[in-house]
Amino acid sequence: MAKPLQKISVKAAKELQERWWKTRSKVITDGEEHRDTCEFKFSIAELQEYLDYVKEKSARQGIKDPGISIWLGAYAKTEEKPGLTTLFFSATKESAAEDCRYESNDEIEPSNEITGKWPPEPYGG
Repeated sequence: MAKPLQKISVKAAKELQERWWKTRSKVITDGEEHRDTCEFKFSIAELQEYLDYVKEKSARQGIKDPGISIWLGAYAKTEEKPGLTTLFFSATKESAAEDCRYESNDEIEPSNEITGKWPPEPYGG
């Protein structure tokens, strides 16, 4: 199998993550009184299951080239846990608007069952 075109080197990933820690983590961790998570783990099976779900539901809608958007979110703070960052996937479809190539497909439910590393560590840590 050929490597995906969108792949990046481990060095490039570490540079991206290091830049995030240097330029974003202060804003995020100063927003709440706790360190926040910045890494999320998905199994291949979980990813494939959601991709298959989006493909199937999109095909039923006549959507030929569905996509996935990745969004940041935050859980509500509870007595047991701080309000940590999360991310979720949402299905997309080709947009009819001239200024945008895609739009959310709100007829397909997003996915948010994930875990993040705690406490947060830099990439490769």
